Amino acid sequence: MLTRRHKLALAIGIVATLTFAVTAPEGFASKHTPYNHFALLADAWLHGRLHLGGPPPDYTGGNDFAVFDDARGHARVFVSFPPFPALLLVPFVAVAGSPEKVPDGLLFVLLGGVGPAVLFLALEKLRDLGRSFRNQRENVALSLLFALGTVYWFSAVQGTVWFAAHVVGVACCATYLWASIDAERPLIAGLALGLGLATRTPLLFAAPFFALELHGRWRRDHEPVQRAVARFALPLIGVLAILAWHNHARFGDPLEFGHRHLVIAWSERIQRWGLFSPHYLGRNLGVVLGGVPFWGEGGGRMRIGSHGLALWITSPFLLWLLAPRPRRNARRTALALGVAATAVALPSLLYQNSGWLQFGYRFSNDFAPLLFLLLALVRPRLGPAFLAAAAFAIVVNALGAISFQRPGFERWYASPRMQDVFEPD
Repeated sequence: MLTRRHKLALAIGIVATLTFAVTAPEGFASKHTPYNHFALLADAWLHGRLHLGGPPPDYTGGNDFAVFDDARGHARVFVSFPPFPALLLVPFVAVAGSPEKVPDGLLFVLLGGVGPAVLFLALEKLRDLGRSFRNQRENVALSLLFALGTVYWFSAVQGTVWFAAHVVGVACCATYLWASIDAERPLIAGLALGLGLATRTPLLFAAPFFALELHGRWRRDHEPVQRAVARFALPLIGVLAILAWHNHARFGDPLEFGHRHLVIAWSERIQRWGLFSPHYLGRNLGVVLGGVPFWGEGGGRMRIGSHGLALWITSPFLLWLLAPRPRRNARRTALALGVAATAVALPSLLYQNSGWLQFGYRFSNDFAPLLFLLLALVRPRLGPAFLAAAAFAIVVNALGAISFQRPGFERWYASPRMQDVFEPD
């Protein structure tokens, strides 16, 4: 029988999913997206291949595929994105018989409510342990605020490969956090973290949260931790081994997912500076902190840059994290969340791509669930100013969800050029 808590989690998931469905692009439930890379990868597996078996379909525009020569010198085309979302699509592609017959956008929209629902269960767990300032009603509100007051909303309705990975990644991250609190469920935590890595590689760096929670439990209960460590590590190592084999079989390198072999306009920059480098930090911080709407281009209309809006515009309530005052018994958890969130964010800040094209900084989906747990631990009261910031965030993200890459809203967005981070002179 479902408890009240699980009924509330289910309701949160349903509300979020229905909202995403209502604001999703026209036709998302009946046809595939133009960038259905995960369905194409699932189809390749079903045909016994790790590559596509030929050039990508014309409707993809050849966007974000890796090309790599095999041992015989044959150029093979690969999907370079971490593969777990493709695994979810395998049964649907198998039944449909073709990736073009699978409405991949619909499937990922239906998964959109999972992350917010599980995030609510994690928030409730903190409340049970007496670490959180929030009551159950506030935890419901925070979970819905994650769904509708962050860039997760515009990400969840797209369905295309880049954004689908965020939907699955958030579900994995929320499950990992729920299982890791007080190191209560190490097996689930390790599996969720491994699947998170197999979806969005920065999520691996959330591992310090489980480690610090386990350390805190050991200090409190003085119990041996070897069993918990083994249960956590076993599924994680298993997923790592599968990914290493998959990468090596394709590119001859267990650590290479294929992004170094993308056929993109800025591949020369990747060859010079690498996929990750401090060279990219200034630009990426500029996107996170300095992306503001501007006027003047195109007849004086307000425009949003193709790198998206700053995080403090899309989710201004996150500014409350600048003045944390956790309870004494929650300080270790707050530290663990802060360390893990920083560790997850850092690879993206050093990455050669800011997330472009986007309405807001989409890579924040990787660490936002940790920040929402941190919101439960700081400040004893979320007053009128916080509520006003939350309401503003919902309005902004609603506009993003209904306008980003939609017909009729092109005038809202600046011309999509990778080199233009800010308003042109």
